[in-house]
This record gives sequence, C-alpha cells and structure tokens, in this order.
Amino acid sequence: NILELVKKYQAKFVHASSAVVYGPRQDEFTNLAENYLGVVDFTSPRSSYDEGKRFAETMCINYRNFYKLPIKIARVFRTYGPRMLLNDGQMIPDFIVNALENKDLVIYGNANFSTSLAYISDVIDGLVRLMDSSHEDIYNIGSDVEFKLEDVAKSIIKMTDSHSSIIFKDPLAFITPLSVPDISKIRNDLDWFPITKLEEGLEKTIEYTKANKILITNGHQPS
Repeated sequence: NILELVKKYQAKFVHASSAVVYGPRQDEFTNLAENYLGVVDFTSPRSSYDEGKRFAETMCINYRNFYKLPIKIARVFRTYGPRMLLNDGQMIPDFIVNALENKDLVIYGNANFSTSLAYISDVIDGLVRLMDSSHEDIYNIGSDVEFKLEDVAKSIIKMTDSHSSIIFKDPLAFITPLSVPDISKIRNDLDWFPITKLEEGLEKTIEYTKANKILITNGHQPS
C-alpha cells in the first residue's frame, strides 16, 4: 500500500485523483471549486469507478490527518496529448485515428456536449508544482476553458485534411460531460494555469499519432 510507504518514509505524496469525484455535470453548477461536494449516483453503471476515486481521496485525507503526513490531492480534469493509448475509448485519440483513416468521428451525445481539455505538459507542470510546494490540500488541475466537442472534432478533421464526417450516437455511461474546473485556488497558491492552446496541443498529438499509429495499433508503445 503506497500510503503505508508514505507513512514509513515520511515522504511527500501527490495523489492523482479525478474530476469524476464531482459526479456528472449539473446544469446549475459550471466552474467547480474544490469545496463542491458533488453528486454521484452510486447505482449507476460507472459508480464503482467514481466511488473508487472518492474512496481513494478519503484514505489519503485520513492518513494525512491521523499520521500528519505531507499528502496532497490533485483532481485532474480531462487531459490529452501524445502517448495516449489508441483503441482505448479515449475521445481525442479516437477522433484523431478515425480522422486519419477518413472514418466517422463519433460523439456520444448531442451537439451541446462540451468539455474541458488540458494538454499533458501543462498538467504535468501543475503536478510537479504541487509536489514541490508546501501546500497539503486538494487542487483542481485542468483547463477552465470549455470546448464543444463538435468544434474539437471539426478542428481535428481540418488539421488532418480528412474526409471524415461527425455523427452523434446515444450517450455512453463512461463518456459523460463533465463540468469545467475553477482553478483560481491553484493559480493563487502555485501560480499555475494551462498555457497550451488547443490548436497547438492537437497539432502535437496528431503529429505523434501519425508517426506512431502502426506501432501503437499493434500494441507497441514507442519510447
């Protein structure tokens, strides 16, 4: 158990949690701060994943409080970038691969499906800053800019010179609209905010996928 190792060595520990602890998007709540308790349906098809993330946070908080350990929690929102696994059900890699193959880009929802998207290098920078800091708290890490998924798909089609179309299908339990984070806390405490524009991040991700698609599709992850 990693928390037992943290206790044994009195080590700093950043637990990478997830935005799913807040539950599905609620129309009355937009940019979620860390003190929002969330609404999670524990009977839903994906409840074991969401509740598992919540339980992990609870364990971290209990260890921190009881054993006085330097434990921090990062609630990471949707992230994308090079080296994501293909054929793994992730939206951005699926969009890129399908666009490169001139296949339909599928959005599981309607034209109003929107999301937060942060580029991986920005997220890593936030995690490193949190680890190096003296703050022992919970922080949202993600982009506070909301993007319509249809617009993201259109950008990928344009950037890949694809002949793909965008189609909409019924929502899936594991691909749901999530709220956008309020990142004022980490901006104020750690001077962190995402700096990579969506177009720049997509371009890097597309180029990586083009160069490595055959290897990745065959189960080999390039170094």
